[in-house]
Amino acid sequence: MKAAILVESLTGNTWKAAELVAANLQQAKWDITGLSKVRDPDHASIQEADIVLVGTWTHGLFVVGQAPAGAALLSQLPAMRGKQAAVFCTFALNPAGTLDKMTRIISGVGADVIGGLAMNRRHLDRNAEEFALRLLDAVPARR
Repeated sequence: MKAAILVESLTGNTWKAAELVAANLQQAKWDITGLSKVRDPDHASIQEADIVLVGTWTHGLFVVGQAPAGAALLSQLPAMRGKQAAVFCTFALNPAGTLDKMTRIISGVGADVIGGLAMNRRHLDRNAEEFALRLLDAVPARR
């Protein structure tokens, strides 16, 4: 399997989560076609990938108004018709409906979103491993 990863990160936590997910998937013999910023997506890596992983941090005021940071940027990603996608977000206190909002946005650019995971910034290692395992279970390996 080949995965492209697109990330919107402010403090580096979401970028670190993406790197951890990538490392876990590579251990399972997946190829990572690219790791790029949402604001500057690597179009070639998206084209080459079987699945696109999109991550952002949770924006909001403590426990109200949670939303994916960079939602406008996410909605401007290139068309992904025929691509599977999975979403993830990092958060400090409460992600609330961030994943649901991300799913709607990424579905809006044509991708088939197969799932996602909210990752507490204090448990990125454990959460990244869980996300990778879910992806391995959800996406059959190509032979």
